[in-house]
Amino acid sequence: MFEKVLIANRGEIALRVHRACREMGISTVAVHSTADSNAMHVRLANESVCIGPPSPLQSYLNIPGIIAAAEITGADAIHPGYGFLSENARFADIVTAHGMTFIGPSADHIRMMGDKIAAKDAMRRLGVPVVPGSDGPVSDPKQAAAVAAEIGYPVLIKAAAGGGGRGMSVVRRPDDLAAALQRTRAEARAAFGDDSVYLEKYLDRPRHIEIQVIADSHGTALHLGERDCSLQRRHQKVLEEAPSPALNATDRERIGRVVRDAIAELGYLGVGTVEFLYENGEFYFIEMNTRLQVEHPVTEMVTGLDLVREQLRIATGERLGLRQEDIRFTGHAIECRINAEDPHTFQPTPGLVSSYHQPGGPGVRVDSALYSGYRVPPNYDSLIAKLIVHGQSRDECLMRLKRALEEFVIHDLKNTIPLHQLLLESQDFIDGAYDIHWLEAFMADRDT
Repeated sequence: MFEKVLIANRGEIALRVHRACREMGISTVAVHSTADSNAMHVRLANESVCIGPPSPLQSYLNIPGIIAAAEITGADAIHPGYGFLSENARFADIVTAHGMTFIGPSADHIRMMGDKIAAKDAMRRLGVPVVPGSDGPVSDPKQAAAVAAEIGYPVLIKAAAGGGGRGMSVVRRPDDLAAALQRTRAEARAAFGDDSVYLEKYLDRPRHIEIQVIADSHGTALHLGERDCSLQRRHQKVLEEAPSPALNATDRERIGRVVRDAIAELGYLGVGTVEFLYENGEFYFIEMNTRLQVEHPVTEMVTGLDLVREQLRIATGERLGLRQEDIRFTGHAIECRINAEDPHTFQPTPGLVSSYHQPGGPGVRVDSALYSGYRVPPNYDSLIAKLIVHGQSRDECLMRLKRALEEFVIHDLKNTIPLHQLLLESQDFIDGAYDIHWLEAFMADRDT
């Protein structure tokens, strides 16, 4: 097992990794910007190194600074968390070249799945259903028109190197295609330094279903069930739950088996998430995230597994020690993402947390790095806490979530707890009758 792990991240995920390491007897190194000098992960780590000013480019994306911190402190492995450098193949290569272990998949797999076109091609070869679309990048308006005519309108133009909901355009009429193609390529170039885009069929009312996978270096690959991440705003997830209220046992077993077999054939290592759109009983692959997900606690709650602990074990070459039939799914879990945002305008609201109290009780978990007196900096993502609840049934889970949200106190910092409380009053949400477009329509109706 590792003796010392450097955590190349911040906030609640850095704290999550630190806790798993300490429970395994591993020392931790926190890296931080000057804006995060008083952050909880910095306070609790065995060692800490300041790697730059608040700007992410000069700190948490500063590869030379992170490598130098690892070498100075004698870390033998680096855990990237999620976001920042977690899916940067070059960073994984550099970590390995410096004689340390990158706690994640191989750089080749990160690179493959980071290119949406290459990822679709790989999954198609492995027997995973994909959204109908172009076979590769599309740059010529005539070529785009031919593809769109074949798959049918509406179509979605997507950046090949995209993510986070950026570099996407929905086109519903042939007359709008050429302008949308030009605009999306320009957006992709500005956001990702790559103007490659592709076309795929736009589904009107799909669910966003993702399958958690895990694999070791000894040929064992498992799926850990699905998460339903359909409650989204501007392509950003707001709430996730497992199991999905939309799937039946047959569909659940079928997609799990297909994904597990594909991951095994791919020779993947570590944890990952294979994401689909699901409509009318059919699954369509959209992307694979080669890292730990923000919503991984949902899977942990229904399986009883510690995914970060398993990441660490796998990275040292240990066997999973589990078979697919050993995985037991128990009850229902829901995660609410709580952001430092105005719940009405969704504008970021960094500032001082004057008092903080998190809920507790059976089946309640909070992943957060907040504390009373902490000042949320304006330089990073607005996620400040994740409230995860578990119940024996979805109904019990919803009631527990309602109670936990009532107990959650984050004073003097506007946040999205009121939005989640509003969701719990919606009959559509209570019934599980929603898709990826539902939340934005719900909010628009609320504001009229």
